[in-house]
This record gives sequence, C-alpha cells and structure tokens, in this order.
Amino acid sequence: MPNGIEDETKFKDTFYYNERKNKAVETTYRMRVLCGRANQELASDICTILRLSLTPAKVDQFANGEVSIKVEQNVRGDDCFIIQPTCDNREGVDVNTSLMELLLLVHTLRLSSAKRITAIVPYFAYARQDRKTRPRVPISASCVAQLLMGMGVDRVITVDLHCGQIQGFFHNTPVDNLPVHAEWARYILKRVVEKEDIKDPSEELTIVAPDAGGVERAMLVADRVGAKAVVTILKRRTEANKVERMEMVGDVEGQVCVIIDDICDTGGTLCKACDLLKSKGARAVYACITHGILTDPCLDRINECDALVEFVTTDTLRNESCKQRCPKLTVINIAPLLAEAIERTHKETSISAICNMR
Repeated sequence: MPNGIEDETKFKDTFYYNERKNKAVETTYRMRVLCGRANQELASDICTILRLSLTPAKVDQFANGEVSIKVEQNVRGDDCFIIQPTCDNREGVDVNTSLMELLLLVHTLRLSSAKRITAIVPYFAYARQDRKTRPRVPISASCVAQLLMGMGVDRVITVDLHCGQIQGFFHNTPVDNLPVHAEWARYILKRVVEKEDIKDPSEELTIVAPDAGGVERAMLVADRVGAKAVVTILKRRTEANKVERMEMVGDVEGQVCVIIDDICDTGGTLCKACDLLKSKGARAVYACITHGILTDPCLDRINECDALVEFVTTDTLRNESCKQRCPKLTVINIAPLLAEAIERTHKETSISAICNMR
C-alpha cells in the first residue's frame, strides 16, 4: 500500500493534482490498477494519488523471449485499469514487448471475468504510422487498435495522441485522448516567465508549432498563456528522423520562444528548429514535448544545442534516469492527470471536463 499523503509532495506542483482524504471512490465493485513493466513508477504514483494498492501481477519472459503473465489476485467483477505505455522501459523491455504485455494483460483480465477493462496507454506506439504515405506500407496505428479490440478492451485512455484521427481506428471502442496543454501553460507561466523575466507575455512570449500538424496543439497553449503569436515551422523530410529543409512562418525577433510538440525521438529536428529560431533573433528557446522517447543520440544533441535553454517532457515514458545525462532535461509528473481520468471513468462522470479545467 502506498504511504499516502507524505508521498504526494512531488505531485503538488502539477496542474491536475487534487488531494484525496480517503479512498478515491467507493462503489459496489472494486477498482483495480495493474501494470506491465513499461513504466511501473508511473503506475505506483497513480496508485498513491488514488489511495489504492497496485494489484500484483507477475509479468516476465521465458528464456526464448515469450511474455509470461500471471495476475496474482481475484479480479472477477472488478473495474480494471492497466497502466502500460507501449514504449522502451530503458531496462531491456522494448516497445514491441511492452505492446505484447499490454495485449496479454487485457486478454488475461477478460478470461478472469473482469467487469470492465480500461487500457491506460499514455504513449501510444506506432501512432506516427497513421496513414499510407507511399505504396506498400502498413497503417501500423490501425493494426495496434485492431489488436487491442481483438483482445477485448472496453476503453482506451491515452495522452496527446500524435494524430487525433487514430481514435477512429477503434470501432465501437471509446478512446479518451487526454490533453496536456494546461500542464504546459502552468509550467510556462510559473517557470519560463519568471526565469526570462517576462513582464508581458502578450508582447514577449511566442509559442512555436514545429510543423503544420502541431498548430492546433500550439494554439491551445498560446490561448492559455496569452502569448503574442503562434509561429509555425515548415519542414521537408527526406526520410524518418531526417529533415532536408526548414522554413519559418512568423516573426520571433526578441521573443522568448516555446516549442510545443507531442514526440521527440532522436532530437535532430528539434535542435535544428531551435537553431533556426535563434538565428531569426529569438531571445531564448524552450521545448515542451509530451513524449520524450529520447533515442540516442538525442540527449547528446540537446546538451550540445546552445540555442535550447531547457527541454521539458512528461513521464509517460521513463525519463527520470535520463536527467543524469542531460542537465537541460526537466520531467513533469503526469500521474495526477491519469488518476483524475481513472477516477472519473470509474465513477461514470465526465472525462471531457478535464479539458476545461482552469
């Protein structure tokens, strides 16, 4: 059982945290929270906030690499939530193993007569492969959705999907795509404004969308912080993770710029964008990225990018250990947001209300 209030200090500076005096919810059926190996720390944080014990599940691999699952307690008739981002856990469990663990956990709970199974997938793998961009390639995001539906999941909750239309791949299965713009706005107003001594955000702060697809995400943050403008960077890719050319639409002369994006993988594109903004006269450049995949040599690139002041991400993936290698890295805890969504799902109250919290 989590220790409770004394363990919740690290959550109190996040937007969605709200202290619960007793067990989050009392209903006629039990809430169960389980996890695989992808991000056990996040699952533990969520349980601490909800004042619940993490339901023990043995998740391991046989000698040949096959995944082995055993839920250690009775879950018949329970409302079950599986915390499992489909990502590398930086300790030998790769993205495909994490996905297989999620599928088998759903299948195990279905065979164990759980009342409802909700997959909490903070980072949804293969989301960047959401359409056919050239002949003879798969729509991998659709494949992942079909696999989850085939296993019998009742609901999926994710965070800042790369493309909102991915929700349409889940036929007759509700998908809640939780936004993080409120968390970024809070961080910008509390930290960036103070650090850069910004007197008037409407004159000195500019939000940057690193591509045309990220404009809506950037606009949500800009409206919330009262920024002067939203600037867009247009880029031409030759292949995945490689950009041939970048152009900027807008003026950043003398501005403090904050790049808002959903994914940073190898960091090459991000660092080029920072250099471009600096060359156009930006006073300082920050980056707020929801899912920091941080594949090598990403951390080295961030360290060597003089234009980038700070790289802020969430713990949808396990990134705490990366801070030792990258002093510019700041990790925001996303557990309060997910705990709020879990509680609302269990109580059958509005999830969309989370988006309108001020």
